[in-house]
Amino acid sequence: MSLIYEERVSDSPFVETIMHGQTVSDGSTIRPAESGWHMVFVRHNRDPQPLLVGPWTTAGVAFWGAGSEILWIRFKLGVFMPHLPPKKFLDTEIALPDASSKSFWLNSSSWQFPDYDNVEAFIDRLVREETLVQDPVVSAAVQDQLPEKSLRTVRHRFRQATGLTQGHIHQLKRAQQTAELLHQGVSILDAVYEMGYFDQPHLTRALKQYIGKTPKQWVENPPAEARRLDEIL
Repeated sequence: MSLIYEERVSDSPFVETIMHGQTVSDGSTIRPAESGWHMVFVRHNRDPQPLLVGPWTTAGVAFWGAGSEILWIRFKLGVFMPHLPPKKFLDTEIALPDASSKSFWLNSSSWQFPDYDNVEAFIDRLVREETLVQDPVVSAAVQDQLPEKSLRTVRHRFRQATGLTQGHIHQLKRAQQTAELLHQGVSILDAVYEMGYFDQPHLTRALKQYIGKTPKQWVENPPAEARRLDEIL
């Protein structure tokens, strides 16, 4: 066990989840693809480092060192920063410059580092100052509620707000749902049929691309590097 974390949902309509963790040893893990982007705050030896992370179009490997405290804010699809939309940091990380030991620069303003308990107040200020916005067209499209807009407009706004296409997000969600079925004990062949893949090689390619493991690898060795705090206490 090299990472211990706690996670909670948020009452903010802009935030998917908030996680707080500590690394107790050096480690690495396969990082699955992500349709959403994160704002991440890492403290190592008391030195804070704010990051904008993702989205990730394919699976990869994440590494971390011991002795770090990490706060992850995962935003809902359709939430983005107009001055720095997700397509600007697709498949990468952007380090935000420090303003002081307790603050950082974002969109020409200084912002206090949030903590696990006051993230919502931090988000509220981002929204008030229009540094963070939400596109309702994307939210409707994700729920298969076709907005009264042209398909070209929907595609443009979807790409602007998420950095991805609707088709890519659909394929990623299908792979995530398939991995969950396999985790629940559904056979590989039954998962192929239930999730609408052409055949087993098609499913294997999808899971390798988006989850980072083949179906057999996923069943035999699911991720176990991170442990929830409430599982330990």
